[in-house]
Amino acid sequence: EKMKNGDFEEGSHILRAKIDMQHVNMHMRDPIMYRILKKSHHRTGDTWNIYPMYDWTHGESDYIEQISHSICTLEFKSHRELYDWYVDQVYTGKDLRPKQREFARRNLSYTVMSKRKLLQLVEEGHVKGWDDPRMPTISGLRRRGYTPEAIVKFSEISGVSKRDNVTDVSLLEFCIKDDLNKTAP
Repeated sequence: EKMKNGDFEEGSHILRAKIDMQHVNMHMRDPIMYRILKKSHHRTGDTWNIYPMYDWTHGESDYIEQISHSICTLEFKSHRELYDWYVDQVYTGKDLRPKQREFARRNLSYTVMSKRKLLQLVEEGHVKGWDDPRMPTISGLRRRGYTPEAIVKFSEISGVSKRDNVTDVSLLEFCIKDDLNKTAP
């Protein structure tokens, strides 16, 4: 209650889930659920002094919003056990219980796919936005002339993987060429 009321300084207290400090999975060793952050929030202003950690919020919000499957990249695989534990703490048994599933990030040859690096291109003005035709985003591909059918075909052919790999960009180009050969006069 004192954390919530702002009685403590930022970084001085945390709220942990008491699970098992000897657990094999380090994410299950009494993970932090809430921390004190005395920062203004873009929606709620200065109303809150405590904020949930990602792992707690992830499962809790998926349950509240009735998300059936939370699709994450492979680096979250070791977090799945904690995700399930958190969901179990809020699950009532009558609503949909969300599941976390992991997949490998899609990588294209000769293409920067990192959101952090793409954001830097946008923020520094090297491109005009996320829909710039040079961007490897859905909106960028659409502005480049890629049809929805070609993008779907590429996704179906390359599929979902549990292993990191690089898909040759020529497969994407083949899909647009194949689609345009059928539809363009």
